[in-house]
Amino acid sequence: MKNLLFFLIMASTLLGCKSPEARLPVIVNSGSFIKESVERNKALNKTERKKIQKLIASFSDKKFMTSENGFWYHYNTKVKNNTITPQFGDHITYTFDVSDLDGKEIYSKSDIGEQKYVMDKEELFSGLREGLKLMKPSESVTFIFPSQKAYGYYGDENRIGTNVPLICNVNLKTITQNND
Repeated sequence: MKNLLFFLIMASTLLGCKSPEARLPVIVNSGSFIKESVERNKALNKTERKKIQKLIASFSDKKFMTSENGFWYHYNTKVKNNTITPQFGDHITYTFDVSDLDGKEIYSKSDIGEQKYVMDKEELFSGLREGLKLMKPSESVTFIFPSQKAYGYYGDENRIGTNVPLICNVNLKTITQNND
């Protein structure tokens, strides 16, 4: 009995004296990958902006505006009267085509067909989603999207490659307001 008691006291003393120590991670990440990625994206953005500005300058007959969302646009057909623009949950129909900055057609309106979209409730690349919000029914707008506002790094996994800025000619046909 004395041996058992002695063993328990010794075991608790030995085990209780040392507190657990945190182990150091096997791989230490200094964040250099993120920093490099940020620098790459800044350089890409600067290069794309220069190309887009040069393209816009070549359209001397068109007045392009800069969106607060990071793209450029020009009204081909503008509706003057005060009417609705798409809001969250509205159902819209529209057509559009897609070209690269050199004007090479990637998708024609007939390739894409008429699109039906519920505003901000379905997937759509960010530039087009924000661009549609600027439009009224019957308007036609040319948008120029830098790659980060289009399909970005991944492209569309079909005809649009990595980091491709796009020109989209969009015709908004109808807006059906959401009455929920």
